[in-house]
Amino acid sequence: MTTMSFREGIRAALADAMRSDSDVVLIGEDLRGGKGGTNPDTSVEAFGGVFGVTQGLWTEFGDDRVIDTPITESAIVGMAAGAAVTGLRPVAELMFMDFFGVAYDMIYNQAAKFRYMFGGKARTPLVVRGIIGAGVGAAAQHSNSPYNIFTSTAGVKVVVPSNAYDARGLLLEAIRDDDPVLFCEHKALYDLKVDVPESSYTLPLGVAAYPREGTDVTVVALAKAAVDAIKVADELKEEGISVEVVDPRTTSPLDEDGILESVASTGRLVVVDESAARCGFAHDVAALAASQAFDSLKAPIQLVVPPHSPVPFSTPLEQAWLPGPEKIAAAIRAVVEA
Repeated sequence: MTTMSFREGIRAALADAMRSDSDVVLIGEDLRGGKGGTNPDTSVEAFGGVFGVTQGLWTEFGDDRVIDTPITESAIVGMAAGAAVTGLRPVAELMFMDFFGVAYDMIYNQAAKFRYMFGGKARTPLVVRGIIGAGVGAAAQHSNSPYNIFTSTAGVKVVVPSNAYDARGLLLEAIRDDDPVLFCEHKALYDLKVDVPESSYTLPLGVAAYPREGTDVTVVALAKAAVDAIKVADELKEEGISVEVVDPRTTSPLDEDGILESVASTGRLVVVDESAARCGFAHDVAALAASQAFDSLKAPIQLVVPPHSPVPFSTPLEQAWLPGPEKIAAAIRAVVEA
């Protein structure tokens, strides 16, 4: 085992995929740091994207496989979707997932439907990577978590990891999948480090993780919210509250059986979701539990979601907007005391 940050886990998965399959190519803005590639004074590759995730990959794999593009998201995803149906396995980077709207037709109306439209004869092994999440002062146009919108799109798979171990294994699995995958990376997690195997590995899509086991309440949470939920679970143990944290890791496919099994065992459910105050992932999970595990519930389901507003730029307002640890703890106490 070795210790890796979330950023390093993503980079390792990309390198794993590219070393094992020459059809894997990277497409996006500033993947190698923009025009010029290397710093001639230090022979160190340029920064490798806005968060340095792809640094070093151009040096190893070259121009033909690490392709810097103009700032045009529709062209990035359109190019990648076309490359996928012709036999390549492209990984397109949107930079911030907020920009998906510019390329949504290529995802929603094209790549997601190719296999269905062509009677199963067309494969679209496409991964679209993008940054999600609030909490770092990136303002309204760079802080959204639209995985709920992708989840509602038939024909695509959606991955929302919370740590480097999951990110590395799930990304390699996504690249090897024959369907389009939206891969969401919370910006607040990039420096978070965990133990990760040194050699390449994959994790199956649609299988939840259980970072904390408990008996009093189930908390379902993704990405940064899962990290917050784990912290809260550890703190509430001191109050005698036993919290089970379920991290679905993927929203489509969703491990419905795993969630329902946990709810049946604890009888209480809190869902934490940064995606939306209306029609979000939390509402989907709540509906699942209410329709299929109602007899097991000992208290009303609690949702911890942000207000129905854009993400504020003001730091105090942004912190108030977030479904953070204090709100998670309050929701857990409410269902336990109900």
